[in-house]
Amino acid sequence: MNIHQRIELVEAALGYLPFDAVIDNVKVVNVYTGNILDGAIGIKNGRVVTFRAPKNAESMQYMDGKGKYAIPGLIDTHVHIDSTLLTPHGMAELVVPHGTTAVFADPMEISNVAGYAGMEALLLGSEQLSCHIYLEVSSRVPTAPGLETTGGELRLEEVRRILRWKEAVSLGELDPSKILGLHPEYFAKVEAALGLGKIANGHAIGLSGERLIAYACGGLMDDHECVTFEEAITRNELGMAVLVREGSTERNLETLIRGAVAHKIDTRHWMMCTDDKHPNEMLSEGHIDYMVNKAISLGMSPIQAIQMATLNAAAHFRLDHELGSIAPGRWADIILTESLQSIQPVQVFFKGQLVAENGTLTSRPPAVVYPHWLRHTVELTRGKQAADYRLPASSNAVSVHVIQIFPDQIINRRESARLPVDDGAICTDPQKDVIKLAVVERYGKNGNIGMTFVRGFGLKQGAISSTVSHDHHNLVIAGVDDESMATCARATEEMQGGLVVARGREVLGRLPLPLGGLFSDEPPKRVIEMLEEINAIAHSLGCMLPAPFMTLSFISLPTVPELGLTDKGLVDVLNHTIIDWKIEE
Repeated sequence: MNIHQRIELVEAALGYLPFDAVIDNVKVVNVYTGNILDGAIGIKNGRVVTFRAPKNAESMQYMDGKGKYAIPGLIDTHVHIDSTLLTPHGMAELVVPHGTTAVFADPMEISNVAGYAGMEALLLGSEQLSCHIYLEVSSRVPTAPGLETTGGELRLEEVRRILRWKEAVSLGELDPSKILGLHPEYFAKVEAALGLGKIANGHAIGLSGERLIAYACGGLMDDHECVTFEEAITRNELGMAVLVREGSTERNLETLIRGAVAHKIDTRHWMMCTDDKHPNEMLSEGHIDYMVNKAISLGMSPIQAIQMATLNAAAHFRLDHELGSIAPGRWADIILTESLQSIQPVQVFFKGQLVAENGTLTSRPPAVVYPHWLRHTVELTRGKQAADYRLPASSNAVSVHVIQIFPDQIINRRESARLPVDDGAICTDPQKDVIKLAVVERYGKNGNIGMTFVRGFGLKQGAISSTVSHDHHNLVIAGVDDESMATCARATEEMQGGLVVARGREVLGRLPLPLGGLFSDEPPKRVIEMLEEINAIAHSLGCMLPAPFMTLSFISLPTVPELGLTDKGLVDVLNHTIIDWKIEE
């Protein structure tokens, strides 16, 4: 805000200037005090002047709130936009009608694909959206240097430069290996953020005891990886905020909120995030409003739940002078709802303008023209032939490492299996739910293919694949047979990225993601239709997971215990090393 705009706010408050707009006859939820006040919201230059505007106050626009509750716009404190499979424009079309008016995004996906230029491309046209897009500047691109191949990288100087962008609010999530491994480059990134008055986001998955204390000493301020109430409390005790997560496959809200309610804890340092959520679930469930309502249904007071999704988030990111409340000088990001027991946004205002009503945007911003190169990022030098996935063996049976996955969590367990050998090659065992897993390097750099086995998909035939595979975003394929896996790879290169289901040499379904192999600029409803179609096809092949492609996207993470798979091989996450997929006997 410039000085002239600030002076105009003061003049409007003193009655010297008319308001630009007044939202009259509302019950204003004051997230600072917990009170609910009958009022009228006066707005100037897109910002709140007062929630006690005088009767018949002069204004250019007048709206009767008809006694509805007015609450601040909701905030998603940690999300990967690319994981929605949509552009920022497409994502906004889904979340703004649900009352989300601020999104704090870590764009590590597009950064791993295309580096600095990719991050710039992702933000094209974002100033025209009906929500704030803030950046959690990606701290680890690549995530695991030496253990994966990426298309791009962000060096220390580039991170320092991006941290100075007006959109940047923090250094993005930093996993334990970077801090506990005492790597100076990452400490320099943390200090760069703190030196600018910004925070550094954590990713303290699986940490406890002295290792967690050491991690907190590294300057990390929060964690969105808590899966138990005990983990959440431990982090709070160390001065770390808790970002309660409810995504597609990482559903932690119920456990954490039940604990918070049962123990009557102070949740000032708790907030909400989705992290990774597919668009079909945003459409059917909702977004942060879904989390608020679920928290209320679990016994949390409506005010406390709203505070978690608004003021707590803004204060943690040092933006409470701009967001998170209906208070003088803050952006007029406001939701009107009939009830606080079940928040259903009837009207959504962004910077004082009505942007959504009854679940629909009132207008759409102009389409973005993305650079041509962003549609040409998939070049497979290997992986398009069935022989590329053949694992030779000379004995009658072989013991192998298996990644055991879980339906509602990001973590996995290290297990083993004894697999038969036929015609000199190891076979899968779909009856025991053990199938092949491959990560194919897709940037045309080296042709690497990492291989292992996985349990938990339930596939009885065919294969599924995705170029959304954290964090390197190579092509990840889970399959019963080699031919189906090769078919997935050929279809992926043909459409320049996306999700595929195949059986034998037949492509059964696909969802093209031509922009960096990560997102589509098709309308959200069309993307949702295609996603639901390929989910249904995967289920018809035996897959038991509710969100198979979201689960698939996390298997290749080399930072989430216990195992991860990259194009360079099977990663022992805790020891940060490559291990053989075959168990020596």
